[in-house]
Amino acid sequence: MPQYSRRLFLSGALALSMAPARAATAPLRVVASSVPHAEILEFVADKLAPDLPLKTIEISGDLRPNALLRDGDADANFFQHVPFLRSEEAAMGVRFAVVAAVHIEPLGLYSRRAKSLADVPAGGTVALSNSVSNTSRGLSLLQANGLIRLRAKDAGVNATLDDVRENPKNFRFVEIAPPQLPRSLDDVAIAVINGNYALEAGLEPARDALALERAEGNPYANVLVTTEGLAKDPRIQRLATLLTSAEVAAFIRTRYHGSVIPVRDS
Repeated sequence: MPQYSRRLFLSGALALSMAPARAATAPLRVVASSVPHAEILEFVADKLAPDLPLKTIEISGDLRPNALLRDGDADANFFQHVPFLRSEEAAMGVRFAVVAAVHIEPLGLYSRRAKSLADVPAGGTVALSNSVSNTSRGLSLLQANGLIRLRAKDAGVNATLDDVRENPKNFRFVEIAPPQLPRSLDDVAIAVINGNYALEAGLEPARDALALERAEGNPYANVLVTTEGLAKDPRIQRLATLLTSAEVAAFIRTRYHGSVIPVRDS
């Protein structure tokens, strides 16, 4: 069987061609962010299932993975957590299927100006994701580390900047596109950065973050997503089983040293 390309880099200007429903032997087109998602898929394809015809499409530019899935230009995606997915579904007026919860990328607080949270200067700027679900997630992390206090009723996944009740250090907040957050580190006191973007920027969350989310009870596990029509597709089901296997869990632990945490315990 010929080897399929493990990664296909696309720019926002390049559209994927429309295709009819594919047979079970056709390549499974999965849109994924480069780190760690595409790397995990590459491990699956190379080490666990070389016979699985897997084509990984790496997210680049303005590529919108959920729109590609909705429009039939991809069969699955692997880059997001469920709160983000639900916000996308509401905005797009569609419903997708979650077929596997794979790993957690702990959100972290990073700084080039402070060596600890106690050193973060008053009046500094805090950079947050401009994604609705990740803004709330970042505010919750700031609260968990005693830097702000949110209104009690909004301390969950729906918190916004308007819900900051106490701000003892008089932080200023800016919201930035998630991929740009690592670049903001030279200009802000703290940046709240998603684990995958920290890794892509050469940061090691378990080593470099001033604080990380806890894995226990974390609702932000990254998931394999497909359409409701493809949820029972044998290729999707096999990939879901592989992504939640002990072998993939061991790979994640060895490769990412606590910066990415598998959902599977062993």
